[in-house]
Amino acid sequence: MEVGIDKISFYVPKRYVDMTDLAEARGVDPNKFHIGLGQDQMAVTTADEDIVTLGANAATQILTDEDKATIDLVIVGTESSLDESKATAVVLHDLLEIQPFARAYEIKEACYGATAALMLAKRHVLANPERKALVIASDIARYGLNSAGEPTQGAGAVAILVTANPRILALENDSVPLTQNIYDFWRPTGEEFPRVDGKLSNQTYIDSFAKVWEEYKKRTGLNFDDFTALTFHSPYTKMGKKALLPLSDNAHLLEEFEKAIVYNRRVGNLYTGSLYLSLISLLENSTDLVAGNRLGLFSYGSGTVAEFFSAKLVEGFEKNLQTEYHRHLLDARQRLSISEYEKIFNSKGLGQAGVKFSLREVLDGIPFYNKN
Repeated sequence: MEVGIDKISFYVPKRYVDMTDLAEARGVDPNKFHIGLGQDQMAVTTADEDIVTLGANAATQILTDEDKATIDLVIVGTESSLDESKATAVVLHDLLEIQPFARAYEIKEACYGATAALMLAKRHVLANPERKALVIASDIARYGLNSAGEPTQGAGAVAILVTANPRILALENDSVPLTQNIYDFWRPTGEEFPRVDGKLSNQTYIDSFAKVWEEYKKRTGLNFDDFTALTFHSPYTKMGKKALLPLSDNAHLLEEFEKAIVYNRRVGNLYTGSLYLSLISLLENSTDLVAGNRLGLFSYGSGTVAEFFSAKLVEGFEKNLQTEYHRHLLDARQRLSISEYEKIFNSKGLGQAGVKFSLREVLDGIPFYNKN
């Protein structure tokens, strides 16, 4: 029996900053952001957007009444939690009107959290093939105005429905995880912004990919030629390429990599959702994918947990994507001036919206939300 991704969608805030505007305001050559980091736009949340509203919008786009009646596991991967005790998954379970006899909880391990959730969801459905699991990755990446990390900020959510006989991707049983206790990135309780050792974080990411890839090859006997495309966690889009290039110059993989970062370049860092935004970007922007293709996914969470695994495209996958909706979502956003962005950033009400609203209020505030 195959288990995997039956539906997948993302949602991002209604506003963004253009990276040329940010570079000029900070006295930096725009090429440092556009080419050096590989980022063109940066999503910005306002006072009526947080990880609950982002996650609700991402999930509502793909869930039917039948899904809500069949889901009995809801897991949220996030490092932007609104509550030190109550899980965001419990709030979203209520907002999304999922049947009550379900488990709902939250997972934290930096940007790796959603992958841990996906692996747990897969095992749950394997044991209960008549049931479904909902995984939501929702985060707001903030480092502070004029900080070194400012151009790698972003926000958004990805929702994934995991089922038996999936209609998009079948997950293979070949994942290789890696855990190392490294303080490259962390945020002590009570602190607004994370502490980051950028040089160490970049090197740890690169080394982690090399380690899990070598172990993956030993366990499976597969190599880069066995993959049609690879997708990476993308705190900024050049990061994945920095990890891949020392190990492979496969022209096709590099070409597909560019398709897998189209959306990420326009959004910025989604933390837990970053890898899965890249996956959606690949599926919706590549013209070479066909059923049976093997895709590789590299997940990374500072701190450090990493994992490499693969999935195969199933017949008719392209009919189950949300391409038109996603492109409209990105194109319909409002471009902020730097002064508007800075005012929003400094607002004390930022990031406390979703727990106050019903789902209808959450969605009615989004003029380009398309329920169909």
